[in-house]
Amino acid sequence: MPRSAASSTTACRGWRAFSAEAPDALHALGLAIGAFGASTVIGAFVFGWPSIIAVIINYVKQGDARGTWLESHFRWQIRTFWFALAWVILVGLVGAALAIVLIGFAIWGVGLLLLGLWAIYRIARGWLQLKDRRPMPLPA
Repeated sequence: MPRSAASSTTACRGWRAFSAEAPDALHALGLAIGAFGASTVIGAFVFGWPSIIAVIINYVKQGDARGTWLESHFRWQIRTFWFALAWVILVGLVGAALAIVLIGFAIWGVGLLLLGLWAIYRIARGWLQLKDRRPMPLPA
């Protein structure tokens, strides 16, 4: 059955009303997806099989790199994994404890976002140093 002119005008008015608000709503959605995307990085990094296997290989092969510039990269990767795991546990515990007053959800989201960005930084910095065949800095 064909639509009447009145119903298509109403649909157009509804679309115009929606489209005026759409940029703000889509921007908020884009920010939320970006935040959850960064937090997903840390979840995949710490709990993903490739990372767990990589840290095991790092421990097994670390002796082969001893005394070379690559030793610092092994240490960097191992420390990145364990610090990420420790911070994920801490953020999870604090977020769960404060979830009763709802601020825990914000702590969880912001904490995982920051951890995701930190993990991306550590991975990128390590790759750039490795590409240039330079050692990683020693921890203070």
